[in-house]
Amino acid sequence: MPTPVHLIWFKRDLRHQDHAPLWHAAQTGAPLLPLYIVEPSLLNAPDFDPAHWTFIHACLTALRQRLAELGQPLVVRIGEAVPVLDLLSRQLPLAHMWAHEETSNWLGFQRDTAVRAWAKNRHIPFTELPHNGVVRCLKNRDDWEAIRAERLRQPLLPPPESLVPVPANITVGRIPDHAQLRLPRDRRASYVPAGGETAAHELLHTFLQERGANYIAEISSPLTAVSACSRLSPHLAWGTLSVKQSLAATTSRQRELRRLKPEERETLGGRWQQSLNAFVSRLAWRDHFIQKLESEPEIEFEHFVRAFEGLRGHNEAKFEAWRTGQTGYPMVDACMRFLNQTGWLNFRMRAMLVSFAAYDLWLDWQEPARHLARAFMDYEPGIHYSQMQMQAGTTGNRTLRIYDPVKQGQTHDPDGQFIRAWVPELAGVPTAFVHAPWGLPRALQEKYGCVLGRDYAAPLVNHTTAVRQAKERITHVLQNPTTQAEIRAVYDKHGSRRPLPKPPRHKQAAAKSNPNQLSLFD
Repeated sequence: MPTPVHLIWFKRDLRHQDHAPLWHAAQTGAPLLPLYIVEPSLLNAPDFDPAHWTFIHACLTALRQRLAELGQPLVVRIGEAVPVLDLLSRQLPLAHMWAHEETSNWLGFQRDTAVRAWAKNRHIPFTELPHNGVVRCLKNRDDWEAIRAERLRQPLLPPPESLVPVPANITVGRIPDHAQLRLPRDRRASYVPAGGETAAHELLHTFLQERGANYIAEISSPLTAVSACSRLSPHLAWGTLSVKQSLAATTSRQRELRRLKPEERETLGGRWQQSLNAFVSRLAWRDHFIQKLESEPEIEFEHFVRAFEGLRGHNEAKFEAWRTGQTGYPMVDACMRFLNQTGWLNFRMRAMLVSFAAYDLWLDWQEPARHLARAFMDYEPGIHYSQMQMQAGTTGNRTLRIYDPVKQGQTHDPDGQFIRAWVPELAGVPTAFVHAPWGLPRALQEKYGCVLGRDYAAPLVNHTTAVRQAKERITHVLQNPTTQAEIRAVYDKHGSRRPLPKPPRHKQAAAKSNPNQLSLFD
């Protein structure tokens, strides 16, 4: 009879370093079966895009090579999780299953629940270990920060010295390409970042040693954010890099900088300590928002505050104009086109896109959320749905994060460089009007080759009017005592345990940024 095998199930943790399930399974000395399951239900879900598979494929290829060097390459199977695991369990005895606790979309939540039930029925021990700073079965937020801090203080786990291979009759399986999975061709493949652990650590190194000097000052503009941001978000989302690894490297760099003499720090330039402090804060806020989905998976499709259900609706024409970058607001359209093409956008501009959809176009957040999930190469469900609702004002936060797209353009793209690159219809428009071309008389529109409604879209709505109406509608809901009770319940469950929020009020986000607001996608 074959020796019982320990199975390590990889999901959004595609690395071999600082991987608790892999490390603990290897310590048993048993044959190890590292497994990745390509699940058709997830590939066909409305939040999945072919570009995601391009990145995942590269990460799986790199992981397979790493594990093969240790003695057992990654095994890949196509199918739904329970049938795949059931077939493997019939081919060889499973002594134990290992995985990270994953905070996924609703499909992943249901899948994990089904796998736990299957393992229990088959009497196969199944150990799920904490992943980053997100806490499963958290009763309330009172002790969350202390639990997270204690976890992240633990030493990084090294890769196993070696892996005992499974019997030779278990084939590793092909890592399928788009054609085999019947996925559409990835039209953004040239923009997909390099996948795998090596690429992740190289990005982390260049950020901490070179690119991050002015992170805190340059993350808001789409012009400077491209290089000033860490660009680690796809690797954190798919787990080629852990939060603990990122934090350890960052604090090590901070200690190194503190040891330098003042004149040596001066030669480095930039605002290193402030920038790295901000980055550490953003790593914490990342876990904070993912914890919300972990504690309440329903927020993928239900409003945090149920009183907002049905307040907004869906308008297909407005949604399509927003989705394709044809709203008539240059900064909105440039950012959407850039995102659709490249799969990345800095956080402030992401927030502006959601603000425009939610307040200017009065669209419910759910359909825009699905588009952005497909567009973002770094789509992380826990961050995504928490942030979509926060930016749309359905969490009961005291501040409505409403962005004036003209002011955002003037502040973060003052010369119109970004706009002209991604909305070439405006290439000939003078800088004084490139952020609001409707200010040009018709004769000058003709002169500069940009007639609104012919060469470039006329504004879909009037920003001032739309925002005023949105505030009135939301204020009406907020004034209901039942709504206030719901808001208190949301805070009790999900709040960060800072001082309690004041009663709801409105503030234009363009004027002053909230530190929580710039925390996630950079």
